[in-house]
Amino acid sequence: MKRVFWLVGVLVFLTGCGMRNEPLNQAMAFRERLLSGQGCSFQTEVTADYGDSVNQFSMDCRADAAGKLFFEITEPESISGICGNISQEGGHITFDDQAVYFPLLTDELLIPASAPWIFLKTLRSGYITSACQEDRHLRISADDSYDSDALTVDIWVERDKPVRADILHEGSRILALSVENFSIS
Repeated sequence: MKRVFWLVGVLVFLTGCGMRNEPLNQAMAFRERLLSGQGCSFQTEVTADYGDSVNQFSMDCRADAAGKLFFEITEPESISGICGNISQEGGHITFDDQAVYFPLLTDELLIPASAPWIFLKTLRSGYITSACQEDRHLRISADDSYDSDALTVDIWVERDKPVRADILHEGSRILALSVENFSIS
């Protein structure tokens, strides 16, 4: 009889441990789907917070299986049509008689147009520091690298689709993304 109680106790303990890790399991399953696909696409509105001013713009984005991001700015109209691509190796921006200026962020190392790439790179390979259920969202916190100056990216996922992300530098939010129509191909 003691063995039965012991076995039931072990099963309850193991089941409880599994349930506590369910958000992390969901985060890892989402990452696996993303990595096993041929790429993804999404639209995003990016907000860059400089402390004394805020800039907003919208982009159409698509990425290939290796994580190279291709984007086109869609709003505001004054910079609509500016295109580019960003990968681990660098980036390229093209435009026709249009210029875009955004001050650099994070000690002048980051441009706001790279926000979707940082979001995607961290979603694909960042170090997941936590995952939890927050209302109806899965919230994933991850660092974009193992370096001491890593950016932290908080990502909210609803029904297996990212809907929002915040990029933080030294604990302060510098970039926010609203994500729509996220699709894995």
